[in-house]
Amino acid sequence: MSQSGRPPLSGIRVVDFSRVIAGPMCTQILSDMGAEVLKIENPDGGDDTRKGAGPRAGGEQGESHFFMAFNRGKKSVALDFTKPEGQAIVHKLLATADVMVENFRPGVLKKYGLDYSSLQARYPRLICLSISAYGQSGPLSDRPGYDPVLQAESGMMSVNGEANGEGLRHAIAIVDTMTAIHSVAAINAALFARHDTGKGQQIDLALYDTALASLGNMGSYYLIGGDQPRRAGNGHFASAPNSSFETKNGKIYMAVANQKLFTDTCKAMGHPEWVTDPRFSTIGQRVANKPELTRLMEEVLKTDTKENWAQKFRHLPAGPIRTMKEALDEPEVKRRGMLKTYQHARVGPVPLIGSNYHFSDTPVDDTRPPPALGEHTDRVPPAIAGLRVAAVAALRAKTVIGCDIASPATALGRCRRLRRRRGPGFFAGRAPLLWRSSG
Repeated sequence: MSQSGRPPLSGIRVVDFSRVIAGPMCTQILSDMGAEVLKIENPDGGDDTRKGAGPRAGGEQGESHFFMAFNRGKKSVALDFTKPEGQAIVHKLLATADVMVENFRPGVLKKYGLDYSSLQARYPRLICLSISAYGQSGPLSDRPGYDPVLQAESGMMSVNGEANGEGLRHAIAIVDTMTAIHSVAAINAALFARHDTGKGQQIDLALYDTALASLGNMGSYYLIGGDQPRRAGNGHFASAPNSSFETKNGKIYMAVANQKLFTDTCKAMGHPEWVTDPRFSTIGQRVANKPELTRLMEEVLKTDTKENWAQKFRHLPAGPIRTMKEALDEPEVKRRGMLKTYQHARVGPVPLIGSNYHFSDTPVDDTRPPPALGEHTDRVPPAIAGLRVAAVAALRAKTVIGCDIASPATALGRCRRLRRRRGPGFFAGRAPLLWRSSG
């Protein structure tokens, strides 16, 4: 089947003020879908995650793995919008934009006239997604909030962990991740609605609300039954066999959620008699006799490896519990196109996980690398705001915009040192200096 070649959101422009995970993950998905994402970053350091701990692409002075995970395909504009000259550029960008994404605490952007109530009349078609911890209104709206705190407060932690242990947070920033995905859905819905109404709107998306909405059947278990759902570790309090099981060389996870699957599992393990055993013949009886069922199953499973059992259970919901290396080295990951190597402007080749969206006619474009800090500053404002070279140089001299010289980690300092050595007129009339860029 031939493809049109244009990603589904081609022609949509997004001005992105977000940092860390929820907002950046949202705008990365929008970028993959074809939107032009202009990432507005503080010239002095950029997105908070650029300074994150842990491995860095390109070595100690390179780019943080944390930043690289959530910022593929964007254009980085190092711009200080707290200054009037910076705000003027932001307004030029917003005049051509379809979507604005921000995750400041409510009230922060109002100080600079960049909150939705200030922008609505001026840009009536603008869709503004505001991500916050507790929403744009209410007594908690001024509180800061990070993912694990929301996991704790929403009840998520109370159902996660070993049966006799304390509630545990999910190691992945699951509330941020789900908020990002809901954000993409909300923005696409607002873009669709704009076709009929001709108007943009504000989307108020709170991490707290997302966490509560994600409780799913655990939330309804309490609301309808009145009891706290019980923690079950890797198992399930109302289903069996639904847990991790020991094999000859490690563990395999099996989620046998109904009677047919249990019948097929027993046959695959060579014990069809378990299906009619009074202790295991119904889900309720299997839950009541879970320790004995687990013992019998592991006696069989320990006779072979997790890889071989995965093949024998190919027709069942079962798979080996893998390390990160085992998971990402799996050939199927590459066959699905999920691993990509990006040519970063500053540090060279960087391996990352690509997009999981596969459209038959309008394929996503996840081929563009994450940007270096301010990589596109000398191109985006002049192209959109109509600034001349001298105007760009003057804004750079005032540190309203970032300085695009070789290394984002040292760009601003090098600009300042050049001005000190050669005087404030050094940049006047000079062409903008660009980093080497692959996209």
